[in-house]
Amino acid sequence: MGQRIEVVDTRVTDDSMIVTTDRSLTGADGEGYASAHGAAGESTFGAKLASDLFESDDSISRVYVASNVIILQREGGWLHDAEASSNRVIEEFFLYY
Repeated sequence: MGQRIEVVDTRVTDDSMIVTTDRSLTGADGEGYASAHGAAGESTFGAKLASDLFESDDSISRVYVASNVIILQREGGWLHDAEASSNRVIEEFFLYY
């Protein structure tokens, strides 16, 4: 069992949500995924997190992870429940990895 990731900041603009955390999840180059299937073939923390996020919300269409920033795109925008659910997946990622 790991340690909880702290979400430091969340910003929503149209269909995109930018989440800043207290923990680096990838190198500086970053990783982007357009589906759970695309992330499933990778074994990195970024790919596993993307896969978890896709599984948690069918409306998420893209996940990009670069260092301690996660950018999520969601069809139809971000309602409070969807934002809270994605943040919870991020916060608990290392608890069960």
